[in-house]
Amino acid sequence: MNYSVRSYRSASGQGAGAMVDGFGRRIEYLRISVTDKCNLRCVYCMPEEGLPWLRRAEILTYEEITEVVRVMARKGLRKLRLTGGEPLVRKDLPRLVDQLAAVPGIENIALSTNAVLLAPVARRLRDAGVSRVNISLDSLRPERADTIARRPGTLARVLEGLDAAHAVGFDPIKINVVLMRGENDDEVADFAELSRTRPLHVRFIEVMPTESNLELSASGFLSCDEALARVREVDALEPVQGPPGNGPATYFSFPGAQGTIGVITPMSHNFCDRCNRMRLTADGQLRPCLFGTIQTPLRDALRRGDALEPLIDETLRIKPEKHLLVQGSSEGSGGLIALSQTGG
Repeated sequence: MNYSVRSYRSASGQGAGAMVDGFGRRIEYLRISVTDKCNLRCVYCMPEEGLPWLRRAEILTYEEITEVVRVMARKGLRKLRLTGGEPLVRKDLPRLVDQLAAVPGIENIALSTNAVLLAPVARRLRDAGVSRVNISLDSLRPERADTIARRPGTLARVLEGLDAAHAVGFDPIKINVVLMRGENDDEVADFAELSRTRPLHVRFIEVMPTESNLELSASGFLSCDEALARVREVDALEPVQGPPGNGPATYFSFPGAQGTIGVITPMSHNFCDRCNRMRLTADGQLRPCLFGTIQTPLRDALRRGDALEPLIDETLRIKPEKHLLVQGSSEGSGGLIALSQTGG
């Protein structure tokens, strides 16, 4: 089926088929939260008791998600990432991937997951069109991993999912480690060593404050600069380009290593000037930033059959220049309780 590309031109002069915000940043990447639910309760992400979950009727159907992507692809969207909550708790996720992979213009689909549920569906996801996975893993010690995730048996199941990801050929495979002083900072070197002999891309991420983790984000903050200094005590690091992807990580590697070591620094070194993304929440809010209160409701417009293009254009127009997070404070978070509410 042929689609006519709607003309869009920003003040920066970029032309037809481009989504460009008010600061000249070209937006080609959409993070799609398919559910707000998660099977873990990681200490930096969600309250131990969980949250009031969205009702089924409030969540976008797979067909509605696909329609949003179809409209945005006509305007220049090229890359997708499926997130949650934990996306694999949503029933039959490969069916959504099948639909998204068939949208003209979409070039790449990735998945962010804790990998607890990955092993049984890894092959189906790969065949449907997921090419890359990011796996959350915050400790290599079983008891500690359980404590951070607040669920027993976490590490064994994550490692099973990681092995399955290798077996079916996801490439690249990135390991996301949230840095927490006093929780897992003594494992920084151990995580870095994973990149020597396997094609794994270990990324250290600074903890970001939400309403549910303010004490941790204040007392447990560890900068990526400090983490890299600890890694350099083990061996020299050299800057490298890193694996393909759409994120803000800066990469390094040990000499001769098969993988890389990346850092993501939302607090110590703001990278908002390079932002290339928007987010679609599980209940159909189009968000131009992970944090803050700015969002545009698409779900009801979809269900009424209204045109989405003006809403997308308005969201581009109001995309902020940068986040306003303050370490250890809810200021700038927009009242966000958990990262799972907006897809992380």
